[in-house]
Amino acid sequence: MLDQINTYITDLLGPLGPLFVIGGLGVVLALIALPAVLFQKKDPLSKLKEANNNGLSHDANGKALRIGGKNQKLDRFAQFLEPQNQEEYTQIQLTLIRAGYRSKGAVQTFHFAQFALGMSFLAMGVIYTLIAPDLGTQKSILAVLIPGSIGYYLPKYWVQRRVQTREEEISSGFPDSLDLMLVCVEAGQSLDQAIIRVAKEIRSSYEALAEEFEMVAYEMKAGKDKIKVLRDFGERCGIQDISSFVTVLIQSATFGTSIADALRVYAEEMRDKRVMRAEEKANKLPTKLTLGTMLFCLPPLLIILIGPSVYGIATNLGGGGGF
Repeated sequence: MLDQINTYITDLLGPLGPLFVIGGLGVVLALIALPAVLFQKKDPLSKLKEANNNGLSHDANGKALRIGGKNQKLDRFAQFLEPQNQEEYTQIQLTLIRAGYRSKGAVQTFHFAQFALGMSFLAMGVIYTLIAPDLGTQKSILAVLIPGSIGYYLPKYWVQRRVQTREEEISSGFPDSLDLMLVCVEAGQSLDQAIIRVAKEIRSSYEALAEEFEMVAYEMKAGKDKIKVLRDFGERCGIQDISSFVTVLIQSATFGTSIADALRVYAEEMRDKRVMRAEEKANKLPTKLTLGTMLFCLPPLLIILIGPSVYGIATNLGGGGGF
Protein backbone atom coordinates (compact mmCIF):
# COMPACT_ATOMS: atom_id res chain seq x y z
CA MET A 1 0.00 0.00 0.00
CA LEU A 2 2.85 2.37 0.84
CA ASP A 3 4.42 1.62 -2.54
CA GLN A 4 1.16 2.50 -4.27
CA ILE A 5 0.89 5.78 -2.35
CA ASN A 6 4.51 6.60 -3.14
CA THR A 7 3.98 5.84 -6.84
CA TYR A 8 0.82 7.97 -6.93
CA ILE A 9 2.57 10.94 -5.26
CA THR A 10 5.57 10.60 -7.59
CA ASP A 11 3.33 10.55 -10.65
CA LEU A 12 1.39 13.54 -9.38
CA LEU A 13 4.18 15.81 -8.08
CA GLY A 14 7.30 14.44 -9.70
CA PRO A 15 10.41 12.77 -8.24
CA LEU A 16 10.46 15.10 -5.23
CA GLY A 17 6.79 14.54 -4.47
CA PRO A 18 7.30 12.51 -1.25
CA LEU A 19 9.67 15.20 0.04
CA PHE A 20 7.09 17.91 -0.64
CA VAL A 21 4.39 15.91 1.13
CA ILE A 22 6.56 15.36 4.21
CA GLY A 23 7.50 19.03 4.29
CA GLY A 24 3.86 20.06 3.93
CA LEU A 25 2.84 17.78 6.79
CA GLY A 26 5.57 19.28 8.95
CA VAL A 27 4.35 22.81 8.20
CA VAL A 28 0.75 21.82 8.96
CA LEU A 29 1.75 20.27 12.29
CA ALA A 30 3.78 23.37 13.18
CA LEU A 31 0.82 25.63 12.35
CA ILE A 32 -1.46 23.47 14.50
CA ALA A 33 0.91 23.58 17.47
CA LEU A 34 1.80 27.29 17.15
CA PRO A 35 -1.49 28.76 18.48
CA ALA A 36 -1.35 26.49 21.51
CA VAL A 37 2.10 27.84 22.35
CA LEU A 38 1.53 31.51 21.56
CA PHE A 39 -1.88 31.88 23.18
CA GLN A 40 -1.25 30.18 26.49
CA LYS A 41 -3.17 31.43 29.48
CA LYS A 42 -1.25 34.00 31.48
CA ASP A 43 -0.11 33.28 34.96
CA PRO A 44 -2.29 35.16 37.52
CA LEU A 45 0.83 36.61 39.14
CA SER A 46 1.95 38.02 35.77
CA LYS A 47 -1.47 39.58 35.25
CA LEU A 48 -1.25 41.21 38.68
CA LYS A 49 2.21 42.65 37.95
CA GLU A 50 1.08 44.02 34.59
CA ALA A 51 -1.99 45.60 36.19
CA ASN A 52 0.11 47.29 38.88
CA ASN A 53 3.09 48.39 36.77
CA ASN A 54 1.44 48.66 33.36
CA GLY A 55 4.50 46.97 31.86
CA LEU A 56 6.98 49.52 33.29
CA SER A 57 9.41 49.67 36.18
CA HIS A 58 8.98 52.64 38.53
CA ASP A 59 11.07 54.36 41.14
CA ALA A 60 9.94 55.59 44.55
CA ASN A 61 8.38 58.72 43.04
CA GLY A 62 6.39 56.75 40.48
CA LYS A 63 8.57 57.80 37.55
CA ALA A 64 9.15 55.21 34.85
CA LEU A 65 12.71 53.92 34.85
CA ARG A 66 12.75 51.73 31.76
CA ILE A 67 10.47 51.35 28.79
CA GLY A 68 10.38 48.20 26.72
CA GLY A 69 12.70 45.25 27.09
CA LYS A 70 12.44 41.73 25.81
CA ASN A 71 9.47 40.66 23.75
CA GLN A 72 7.50 38.33 26.01
CA LYS A 73 6.29 36.17 23.12
CA LEU A 74 9.82 35.73 21.79
CA ASP A 75 11.18 35.26 25.29
CA ARG A 76 9.26 32.00 25.51
CA PHE A 77 11.49 30.62 22.76
CA ALA A 78 14.73 32.06 24.17
CA GLN A 79 16.42 28.67 24.19
CA PHE A 80 15.83 28.41 20.43
CA LEU A 81 16.36 32.07 19.48
CA GLU A 82 19.49 32.75 21.56
CA PRO A 83 22.89 31.07 21.23
CA GLN A 84 23.58 28.86 24.21
CA ASN A 85 27.30 29.59 23.95
CA GLN A 86 27.99 32.71 26.03
CA GLU A 87 30.89 33.84 23.84
CA GLU A 88 28.82 33.59 20.67
CA TYR A 89 25.92 35.41 22.36
CA THR A 90 28.22 38.23 23.49
CA GLN A 91 29.68 38.60 20.01
CA ILE A 92 26.25 38.83 18.36
CA GLN A 93 25.05 41.28 21.00
CA LEU A 94 28.12 43.49 20.46
CA THR A 95 27.55 43.45 16.69
CA LEU A 96 23.92 44.50 17.16
CA ILE A 97 24.97 47.27 19.56
CA ARG A 98 27.43 48.56 16.97
CA ALA A 99 24.55 48.54 14.48
CA GLY A 100 22.45 50.67 16.85
CA TYR A 101 20.16 47.96 18.27
CA ARG A 102 20.59 48.12 22.05
CA SER A 103 17.35 46.64 23.37
CA LYS A 104 17.36 43.54 25.55
CA GLY A 105 15.53 41.49 22.96
CA ALA A 106 17.72 42.49 20.01
CA VAL A 107 19.42 39.08 19.82
CA GLN A 108 16.10 37.24 19.94
CA THR A 109 14.58 39.53 17.32
CA PHE A 110 17.60 39.07 15.05
CA HIS A 111 17.42 35.27 15.16
CA PHE A 112 13.64 35.33 14.79
CA ALA A 113 14.02 37.50 11.67
CA GLN A 114 16.52 34.99 10.28
CA PHE A 115 14.16 32.09 10.99
CA ALA A 116 11.02 33.83 9.70
CA LEU A 117 12.59 35.15 6.49
CA GLY A 118 14.38 31.86 5.86
CA MET A 119 11.15 29.87 6.19
CA SER A 120 9.15 32.40 4.14
CA PHE A 121 11.61 32.40 1.26
CA LEU A 122 11.87 28.62 1.51
CA ALA A 123 8.09 28.32 1.20
CA MET A 124 8.17 30.64 -1.82
CA GLY A 125 10.78 28.39 -3.40
CA VAL A 126 8.62 25.30 -2.77
CA ILE A 127 5.58 27.02 -4.29
CA TYR A 128 7.63 28.03 -7.34
CA THR A 129 8.87 24.45 -7.72
CA LEU A 130 5.31 23.13 -7.62
CA ILE A 131 4.05 25.70 -10.12
CA ALA A 132 6.97 25.67 -12.56
CA PRO A 133 6.64 22.94 -15.21
CA ASP A 134 9.23 20.21 -15.84
CA LEU A 135 12.01 21.24 -13.47
CA GLY A 136 14.75 18.70 -12.99
CA THR A 137 15.78 17.37 -9.62
CA GLN A 138 18.87 19.56 -9.36
CA LYS A 139 17.03 22.73 -10.43
CA SER A 140 14.19 21.99 -8.02
CA ILE A 141 16.57 21.62 -5.09
CA LEU A 142 18.36 24.85 -6.01
CA ALA A 143 15.04 26.67 -6.46
CA VAL A 144 14.12 25.73 -2.88
CA LEU A 145 17.48 26.14 -1.12
CA ILE A 146 18.72 29.37 -2.71
CA PRO A 147 15.72 31.55 -1.66
CA GLY A 148 15.83 30.00 1.84
CA SER A 149 19.54 30.83 2.16
CA ILE A 150 18.93 34.39 0.93
CA GLY A 151 16.16 34.90 3.47
CA TYR A 152 18.29 33.48 6.29
CA TYR A 153 21.33 35.68 5.57
CA LEU A 154 19.37 38.84 4.71
CA PRO A 155 19.14 40.10 8.36
CA LYS A 156 22.87 39.48 8.80
CA TYR A 157 23.64 41.50 5.68
CA TRP A 158 21.37 44.31 6.91
CA VAL A 159 23.11 44.42 10.30
CA GLN A 160 26.56 44.48 8.68
CA ARG A 161 25.51 47.35 6.45
CA ARG A 162 24.18 49.24 9.47
CA VAL A 163 27.47 48.68 11.30
CA GLN A 164 29.45 49.96 8.33
CA THR A 165 27.23 53.04 7.93
CA ARG A 166 27.47 53.92 11.63
CA GLU A 167 31.25 53.46 11.66
CA GLU A 168 31.61 55.78 8.67
CA GLU A 169 29.37 58.38 10.33
CA ILE A 170 31.27 58.18 13.62
CA SER A 171 34.65 58.39 11.88
CA SER A 172 33.52 61.45 9.91
CA GLY A 173 32.24 63.34 12.94
CA PHE A 174 34.91 62.37 15.45
CA PRO A 175 37.49 65.10 14.53
CA ASP A 176 34.83 67.83 14.80
CA SER A 177 33.66 66.47 18.16
CA LEU A 178 37.25 66.52 19.47
CA ASP A 179 37.66 70.17 18.47
CA LEU A 180 34.41 71.05 20.24
CA MET A 181 35.40 69.02 23.30
CA LEU A 182 38.75 70.82 23.42
CA VAL A 183 36.96 74.20 23.36
CA CYS A 184 34.67 73.11 26.22
CA VAL A 185 37.54 71.81 28.36
CA GLU A 186 39.63 74.93 27.79
CA ALA A 187 36.60 77.03 28.75
CA GLY A 188 36.69 75.46 32.22
CA GLN A 189 34.20 72.60 31.92
CA SER A 190 34.96 69.14 33.25
CA LEU A 191 35.25 66.16 30.93
CA ASP A 192 31.76 64.94 31.87
CA GLN A 193 30.18 68.32 31.13
CA ALA A 194 32.17 68.62 27.89
CA ILE A 195 30.91 65.22 26.69
CA ILE A 196 27.29 66.19 27.42
CA ARG A 197 27.68 69.51 25.58
CA VAL A 198 29.36 67.84 22.59
CA ALA A 199 26.60 65.24 22.36
CA LYS A 200 24.00 68.01 22.35
CA GLU A 201 25.75 70.11 19.70
CA ILE A 202 26.58 67.36 17.18
CA ARG A 203 23.25 65.51 17.31
CA SER A 204 21.89 67.25 14.22
CA SER A 205 24.96 66.32 12.14
CA TYR A 206 26.21 63.03 13.59
CA GLU A 207 23.41 61.32 15.46
CA ALA A 208 25.21 58.00 15.96
CA LEU A 209 28.24 59.67 17.59
CA ALA A 210 25.93 61.82 19.74
CA GLU A 211 24.19 58.68 21.02
CA GLU A 212 27.52 57.12 21.99
CA PHE A 213 28.62 60.27 23.85
CA GLU A 214 25.27 60.45 25.64
CA MET A 215 25.65 56.87 26.78
CA VAL A 216 29.11 57.66 28.14
CA ALA A 217 27.70 60.67 30.01
CA TYR A 218 24.80 58.67 31.49
CA GLU A 219 27.07 55.87 32.67
CA MET A 220 29.39 58.37 34.34
CA LYS A 221 26.39 60.01 36.04
CA ALA A 222 25.26 56.62 37.28
CA GLY A 223 28.55 56.24 39.15
CA LYS A 224 30.24 53.69 36.93
CA ASP A 225 34.04 53.71 36.95
CA LYS A 226 35.27 56.28 34.43
CA ILE A 227 38.00 54.04 33.00
CA LYS A 228 35.49 51.20 32.54
CA VAL A 229 33.07 53.58 30.84
CA LEU A 230 35.72 54.79 28.41
CA ARG A 231 36.84 51.24 27.59
CA ASP A 232 33.25 50.22 26.93
CA PHE A 233 32.88 53.28 24.69
CA GLY A 234 35.84 52.18 22.56
CA GLU A 235 34.59 48.59 22.40
CA ARG A 236 31.05 49.62 21.39
CA CYS A 237 32.24 51.80 18.53
CA GLY A 238 34.84 49.32 17.23
CA ILE A 239 36.89 52.09 15.56
CA GLN A 240 40.65 52.35 15.97
CA ASP A 241 40.67 56.15 16.28
CA ILE A 242 38.22 56.06 19.20
CA SER A 243 40.12 53.22 20.88
CA SER A 244 43.30 55.31 20.67
CA PHE A 245 41.42 58.33 22.03
CA VAL A 246 40.19 56.26 24.98
CA THR A 247 43.76 55.13 25.65
CA VAL A 248 44.94 58.76 25.63
CA LEU A 249 42.26 59.80 28.15
CA ILE A 250 43.00 56.84 30.44
CA GLN A 251 46.72 57.57 30.39
CA SER A 252 46.07 61.26 31.03
CA ALA A 253 43.87 60.42 34.03
CA THR A 254 46.35 57.83 35.34
CA PHE A 255 49.45 60.01 35.17
CA GLY A 256 47.70 63.26 36.11
CA THR A 257 48.57 65.20 32.94
CA SER A 258 46.38 67.92 31.48
CA ILE A 259 43.38 66.61 29.55
CA ALA A 260 43.31 69.82 27.48
CA ASP A 261 46.87 69.24 26.24
CA ALA A 262 46.08 65.61 25.37
CA LEU A 263 42.94 66.67 23.52
CA ARG A 264 44.80 69.39 21.63
CA VAL A 265 47.46 67.00 20.35
CA TYR A 266 45.02 64.25 19.50
CA ALA A 267 42.53 66.62 17.80
CA GLU A 268 45.31 67.91 15.56
CA GLU A 269 46.26 64.35 14.71
CA MET A 270 42.66 63.49 13.86
CA ARG A 271 42.40 66.49 11.53
CA ASP A 272 45.54 65.36 9.73
CA LYS A 273 44.17 61.83 9.41
CA ARG A 274 40.91 63.14 7.97
CA VAL A 275 42.84 65.10 5.34
CA MET A 276 44.88 61.99 4.55
CA ARG A 277 41.71 59.91 4.14
CA ALA A 278 40.27 62.53 1.76
CA GLU A 279 43.50 62.52 -0.27
CA GLU A 280 43.47 58.73 -0.37
CA LYS A 281 39.93 58.70 -1.76
CA ALA A 282 40.89 61.35 -4.32
CA ASN A 283 43.89 59.28 -5.46
CA LYS A 284 41.72 56.17 -5.83
CA LEU A 285 39.19 58.00 -8.00
CA PRO A 286 41.16 57.87 -11.34
CA THR A 287 41.66 54.13 -10.95
CA LYS A 288 37.96 53.58 -10.31
CA LEU A 289 37.04 55.74 -13.31
CA THR A 290 39.29 53.74 -15.63
CA LEU A 291 36.83 50.86 -15.92
CA GLY A 292 33.92 53.19 -16.60
CA THR A 293 35.96 55.05 -19.20
CA MET A 294 36.84 51.81 -20.97
CA LEU A 295 33.23 50.61 -20.96
CA PHE A 296 31.44 53.81 -21.98
CA CYS A 297 34.01 55.86 -23.93
CA LEU A 298 36.17 53.37 -25.80
CA PRO A 299 33.40 51.42 -27.64
CA PRO A 300 31.73 54.57 -29.09
CA LEU A 301 35.15 55.86 -30.13
CA LEU A 302 35.95 52.61 -31.93
CA ILE A 303 32.55 52.70 -33.64
CA ILE A 304 33.16 56.25 -34.86
CA LEU A 305 36.69 55.52 -36.12
CA ILE A 306 36.35 52.01 -37.51
CA GLY A 307 32.63 51.94 -38.33
CA PRO A 308 32.84 53.67 -41.76
CA SER A 309 35.68 51.40 -42.84
CA VAL A 310 33.81 48.27 -41.76
CA TYR A 311 30.69 49.49 -43.56
CA GLY A 312 32.70 50.18 -46.74
CA ILE A 313 34.33 46.75 -46.65
CA ALA A 314 30.98 45.05 -46.10
CA THR A 315 29.42 47.03 -48.99
CA ASN A 316 32.24 46.11 -51.37
CA LEU A 317 32.06 42.45 -50.43
CA GLY A 318 28.28 42.40 -50.78
CA GLY A 319 28.45 44.11 -54.19
CA GLY A 320 31.02 41.70 -55.54
CA GLY A 321 33.74 44.30 -55.67
CA GLY A 322 37.40 43.68 -54.83
CA PHE A 323 40.30 45.53 -53.35
